[in-house]
Amino acid sequence: MTTPDTWQKSSYSGGGQGDACVEIADRRTHIAVRDSKTPARATLTFPAGAFASFVESVKSPIGNASSARRSDAA
Repeated sequence: MTTPDTWQKSSYSGGGQGDACVEIADRRTHIAVRDSKTPARATLTFPAGAFASFVESVKSPIGNASSARRSDAA
């Protein structure tokens, strides 16, 4: 894979130097992800659709996931 040109860091990168996060780069069909603390190391790539589903699941309210687990355990 070619190294993406434009990396975006989350606005939730933490204080200080803002390196307590991951960065992403959109490569049209795939999304590249790297650790902002060590950007020269390995980069993971995911199909764009799979990454979009992952982001949506992360955004969903935690309370809904917790209540679903409780009802499954009952």
